[in-house]
Amino acid sequence: MTRVGLVTLNSSDDPLANLPVTLDYVNAAADAGAEIVMTPEVTNCVSSSRAHQEEVLCHEADDPTLKALREAARLRGVWILIGSVGLKTDDPDGRFANRSFLIDPQGEIKARYDKIHMFDVDVSETERYRESDGYRPGKKAVVAATPFGKIGMTICYDLRFPHLHRTLAKAGAEIITQPAAFTAVTGEAHWHSLLRARAIETGCFVLAPAQTGHHREKVDTDRRTYGHSLAVSPWGEVLYDGGVEPGWGLVELDLGEVEKARKRIPALLHDRDFEVLS
Repeated sequence: MTRVGLVTLNSSDDPLANLPVTLDYVNAAADAGAEIVMTPEVTNCVSSSRAHQEEVLCHEADDPTLKALREAARLRGVWILIGSVGLKTDDPDGRFANRSFLIDPQGEIKARYDKIHMFDVDVSETERYRESDGYRPGKKAVVAATPFGKIGMTICYDLRFPHLHRTLAKAGAEIITQPAAFTAVTGEAHWHSLLRARAIETGCFVLAPAQTGHHREKVDTDRRTYGHSLAVSPWGEVLYDGGVEPGWGLVELDLGEVEKARKRIPALLHDRDFEVLS
């Protein structure tokens, strides 16, 4: 059995104010016996202002959140999955990276994943997002080996693209990480259903640490996220639901359930080529 700590955050647009809260939750989960602790998307900074992001975000080598969580992993002897941090890049257009990190118990970065699918949607007449205006999409899917199984890394809006999850599973992933800052509206409608579907389709554990609540920004955009950090079994059972309050929780994973689910429904082996008639 592997003990996983799932952290639920209500991050503001101030990375230095967010960091002590994140560290408190990570340390509490480690104290409780977690072997790996996972944080949500944009752990360091939730902001819809590109100008503000330009002021407070850093390049990877200088990012204080990444540095502190690497040190926490080393001091506590645990793995940490940083759901993502917003980072400056050297891209000519000045766009940022939305990057997830897998940190080992020595504090070393074992894997990086840049979010592939950008959240460019009109949720309603008053709620509009254009993630690609500020962030550039990644181009590579990532599966990372750990002592407790192979992890396929995704971020938030990637959840709506089942072919990515299937590709990760066929590449060996037994656990898929799905850190998120899902909007309150879309989360209420789709969060649980989509996470359970991705777990069932792939025969993977799906682990989804989430942002929650009303996020404090210098310019109030009334941005609200859904919360409900979830752990879902390969058979689609919800093993843990963190609710809507910031905090942390533990879930135990039996990786034998992956093989068991895939033997019962071996859909990953049943792909067939087909034509589309129109």
